[in-house]
Amino acid sequence: MSNRVNLFQTVPALIKTLGDASQASHASSLDIGIKNLVDIRASQLNGCAFCLDMHVKQAKLHGERELRIYHVAIWRESPLFTAKEKAALALCEALTKLDAHGVSDELYREAREHFSEVELSELAFSIAIINSWNRLMVLSQTLPGALDKAYGLDRAHLE
Repeated sequence: MSNRVNLFQTVPALIKTLGDASQASHASSLDIGIKNLVDIRASQLNGCAFCLDMHVKQAKLHGERELRIYHVAIWRESPLFTAKEKAALALCEALTKLDAHGVSDELYREAREHFSEVELSELAFSIAIINSWNRLMVLSQTLPGALDKAYGLDRAHLE
């Protein structure tokens, strides 16, 4: 870990609470593949090296194809994603990089074409949670891979 604040040590109760929210999000009905894509994309947008490293490894462990992982940064142009996955990635970008207009009605309608109200709510929470983690890890500059063994991510065999 870096010489910045170690949030796991200084505020363990808050980290546990956010961790519990993450676990609840993973246990929701939201497709794990979509969750992985959203976690990767938000982490890319936020420049969070720790989270990007973690979520690429998680995606691989969940069976995601490597080429699709590489294409997350160019998802609009890539033929490798479904319309539902693209709707999730578009919402992820809109909620991660909020502009003055928020989420447009058009983007909301597109998301609702692919997600039930419950799924859309779970997706929104998932995006909010990863954005929270990204901001905290960017502050602490936790090194990518620093917790791989603790989280079992070393099994991804990505080095």
